[in-house]
Amino acid sequence: MTIGMPRIDRLPAQERGLTIGDFLVPIRVSERMHTRARHLALILIGTALITLGAQVTFYVPGNPVPFTGQTFGVLLAAGALGFRRGVAASALYVLLGAIGLPVFAGANRGLAIVLGASGGYLLGFILASAIVGRMAELGWDRTIPGAVGAMLFGSLAIYAVGVPWLAYVAYGGDLNMAYQQGMATFLLWDGLKLALAAAAFPAAWWSVGRRPGDR
Repeated sequence: MTIGMPRIDRLPAQERGLTIGDFLVPIRVSERMHTRARHLALILIGTALITLGAQVTFYVPGNPVPFTGQTFGVLLAAGALGFRRGVAASALYVLLGAIGLPVFAGANRGLAIVLGASGGYLLGFILASAIVGRMAELGWDRTIPGAVGAMLFGSLAIYAVGVPWLAYVAYGGDLNMAYQQGMATFLLWDGLKLALAAAAFPAAWWSVGRRPGDR
């Protein structure tokens, strides 16, 4: 008796590495652009998407970590752009905020934010982008179950970095307190963002005529 395991690679070789982001630039425009310029444009779009998400922010008294739309932007950008471009978009976002541009939650800025209580979540964005981006390149984003799986792994990666960081910086190493304040409080909110991001990708593939399962 064997136990079936889900396929990691869900695409034929000729489609591997293709993401929905490759359809964001119209074909006529894309044909006139240098490949590097096209990739750069997509990376900047991804960074802008994360920045816009960060401006959806509200704080709960006593909690150093705010509710934001950043995770939604990270998951969308990574799934749309793939591994390299998704990581570049998230890394550029963190870099821009660190050097003083008001791109972080609530238009905050500076290295102090990166090194502060929520800094682990910012660094977790980069790890999540790598995971979600690679899974998108392997076709996980083309069906609802696959997209949910990819977004779930990405969200868990953010927590995996953010919660221990929060415990160290804000709670003297108390992981339980960090879990309560930095994860449990956000599960419903992050679940909503995950569901929206997961639903967006199969719909986007359908809209460009590449329905899930078509070969």
